Amino acid sequence: MNQPNPKVAVVGSFNMDLVTQAERRPRKGETLIGEAFGTFIGGKGSNQAIAAARLGADVTMIGRLGTDAFGDTLMAAHTHERIHTEFVVRDAEAGTGVALIIIDAEGDNSIIIVPRANMRLSVADVERASEVIAAADVLLLQLEVPIEASQRAAEIAQFSGTKVILNPAPAQELPERLLAQVDILTPNEVETEWLSGVEVADLASAERAAEVLLRKGLSAVVLTLGNRGALLVTPALKKLIPAYAVNVVDTTAAGDAFCGALATALARGDKLEDAVAFANAAGALAVTVLGAAPSMPTAEQVEAFGASIRER
Repeated sequence: MNQPNPKVAVVGSFNMDLVTQAERRPRKGETLIGEAFGTFIGGKGSNQAIAAARLGADVTMIGRLGTDAFGDTLMAAHTHERIHTEFVVRDAEAGTGVALIIIDAEGDNSIIIVPRANMRLSVADVERASEVIAAADVLLLQLEVPIEASQRAAEIAQFSGTKVILNPAPAQELPERLLAQVDILTPNEVETEWLSGVEVADLASAERAAEVLLRKGLSAVVLTLGNRGALLVTPALKKLIPAYAVNVVDTTAAGDAFCGALATALARGDKLEDAVAFANAAGALAVTVLGAAPSMPTAEQVEAFGASIRER
């Protein structure tokens, strides 16, 4: 039975995205004339929180912003999205995180992130939000804040029976202790290779890599495979849940839309397979819109998209 007010807590990053569109990426030492520029709300934690809120979850964000204009803009945006921000710390010593993004003609991106205040999120910051984490149905984590903060959040969640989803991006070494506290891991192909040591070249190798990850204590691995869909692997199941064909404008934050949707669906009581299918739809819609936060779909948009697919 679906819960009326699914609660999602997000411990993660905020960034202001500085986005340039160009025909291609410049070569070393080369200067190109770009086609468009925009600033957008971003950061993996922020994106996933906005996605979950737009899809119907009651969301609390835990993170750090600077006391600069970017921080003001991000705080206002989250308030507008009805995301609880009482555990967002304004840091007077470090500026708000920024991301420099280049999008080519195919919609693929290259990103440089400068974390700034994000990397000052502390264990103490997380512990101040312990009651919210404990009361949540799902805790969402990523890797754009210090591992120690994420690990403490996972400990609180595990002790309280809150389901933990870790999006292991950007790819880095993870303590076994953290993985043992995670229920569902949502890596892409690059992150899967990094964590498992198995090159993901096809579906069979993706399954082998997911099995390696399962042995680290996870309940499930949801390996995102771009336009091929998502591979769901549990001790009892291996299933490729297909992606949806759409016109790609910008792939930035498609994975964040996926994770926010997955968390929302699980928080409201959906079965894991159904939650992954719902997340695929959200991720598909996200790539049709320029920018990170602007591309996070609403529940109504996902529902309409699903209806149009069924009518085909």
